[in-house]
Amino acid sequence: MILASLILPVLNEETTLPSLLTALQPLRSAGVEVILVDGGSQDATCKLALGQVDQLLQAPPGRAGQMNLGAQAAQGPWLFFLHADTSLTPEASDRLLQVAAGEEAAWGRFDVCILGQARLLRLVALLMNLRSRWTGIATGDQLIFMHQALFHALGGYPEQPLMEDIEISKRLKKMQRPWCLREKVLTSGRRWEQKGLWRTIFLMWRLRWRYWRGTPARELVKAYYP
Repeated sequence: MILASLILPVLNEETTLPSLLTALQPLRSAGVEVILVDGGSQDATCKLALGQVDQLLQAPPGRAGQMNLGAQAAQGPWLFFLHADTSLTPEASDRLLQVAAGEEAAWGRFDVCILGQARLLRLVALLMNLRSRWTGIATGDQLIFMHQALFHALGGYPEQPLMEDIEISKRLKKMQRPWCLREKVLTSGRRWEQKGLWRTIFLMWRLRWRYWRGTPARELVKAYYP
């Protein structure tokens, strides 16, 4: 019996995928279906996934579209959307199974811990978790999950190139407040360290502010991927 479906949108993730998929095998044994949705990788991503996932799907590049395709193919009543640079702690894996055992149509996210050399990343993660708990808005790094009933009631993720996690959170929040779970998932700090810690922080706050003011995601993506 499939308790839940874990949907993993990827693109050229051959360096991070092996360890991530290895760590997910106990969940598969416990009844969690793992669906990998590739967005056209040019490396060995798909080859590495063979035998390690329950479904391997192909989609045009774009995280929202990839996650929607995975959700359409999912057989579990619960959907968990996992980024390739995020992994579960043992506590988070146990909590995932507890959520999947419930029948209530709900949604939520986990607390996040950002891995990296800079100590400031701990503060960034703390503020992310506090802000999310206060606003009811979740980010993809926090392993957003929802019952199939809610996902289909909303029509899935909005097909936009950025802020799809913010937008679906806004829509879900109108239906009910999220479960803000304190068990932590671990996400890579490579984005902050590669682009500069303060520069990335200011960029993300500026983009969120502009999005809140009504700037379309198709315009914001030009600043995020210059």
